[in-house]
Amino acid sequence: MDFARSEEQEELAALAGRILTDLVTVDRLRAAEGPDGDRFDRELWAALADAGLLGVALPETVGGAGLGIVEQCLVLEQVGRTVAPVPVLAHCVLGALPIATFGPDDLVARWVRPAVTGEVVLTGALVEPAHRTPERPTTTAVADGDGWRLTGVKTCVPAGTVADAVVVPATLAEGGAALFLVEAGADGLTVEPQRVTNGDLQARLALDATPAVLVTDDPAAVGWLVERATVGACAQAAGVAGRALELTAAHAKERVQFGRPIATFQAVGQRAADGYIDVQAVDLVLWQAAWRLAEGLPAATEVQVAAYWAAEAAHRVAHTAVHIHGGTGVDVDHPVHRYLVAARELELTLGGATEQLLRIGAGMAATTH
Repeated sequence: MDFARSEEQEELAALAGRILTDLVTVDRLRAAEGPDGDRFDRELWAALADAGLLGVALPETVGGAGLGIVEQCLVLEQVGRTVAPVPVLAHCVLGALPIATFGPDDLVARWVRPAVTGEVVLTGALVEPAHRTPERPTTTAVADGDGWRLTGVKTCVPAGTVADAVVVPATLAEGGAALFLVEAGADGLTVEPQRVTNGDLQARLALDATPAVLVTDDPAAVGWLVERATVGACAQAAGVAGRALELTAAHAKERVQFGRPIATFQAVGQRAADGYIDVQAVDLVLWQAAWRLAEGLPAATEVQVAAYWAAEAAHRVAHTAVHIHGGTGVDVDHPVHRYLVAARELELTLGGATEQLLRIGAGMAATTH
């Protein structure tokens, strides 16, 4: 396992970082976060598409870069560092990637090609109410002539109010799960907005015999998607935690109290040092999991470990940032507050730290019998 980045990977990360840093300004964030906003900066979205950053992990045959999950995570890390109001994770990983990987040619041409250019917005619906196992969805699929009809409820669907189509896992009558595509505005589909912790506008989808197109009935596809969605969320959390710590270190060096910078105080230094260890740990387990996925190796436990650290450590780092910033840290208008709520939202995406420990424990128990 080699964590050294190639020249191409360094250039990709730098390009994403430059575009996002230049365009994600405080004023633009405030505009996207307005009471009537959907926290979706379409000008930034177009800039990412023009730079080819929406097709990093998508095939060259549809205009993508033909790279992999590691490169996709490099972009998502930069999205996290800037708390950018664009649904890159939802669009690229939950939506376009499974269609490109498993879908028939006509579906790929219809949806993935325009996804690369940002002409359509895609997402995926993995979360269900009071249900902890996205690999075994309670949403059901029934064959209907040449098509399918889905019934169930999905919640916390990222970009669900603006998406043109949604990848929906559902359980088949004969058992096992499959991936389907549901278009916005389909009969029997009800979309209700949900405002989540970081201000993003997500959606609750109610499907009542809603027509859908089969993406794949490969029994491994839903688990495949959950793993990549989880690693993508971890990459974004790594960016949030890393940048939050940088902002905190800069503040501690500049903030003077009792005649000297607070960075020289032992308690502040210890909190910052703990934060540094957390950020390094998140990076280590994230890239290990992403690398194993990219190499086609079993990665279930590594993904769960990465998700645990992303949830637990990003939470700690974000709170450290607020505490060291003192009174300004609790001001919701201060930039550091966005990192706190972003870390919290990502912490709970696809299950928090406790959920990951339960999964790791169950996996360990299964291998000892």
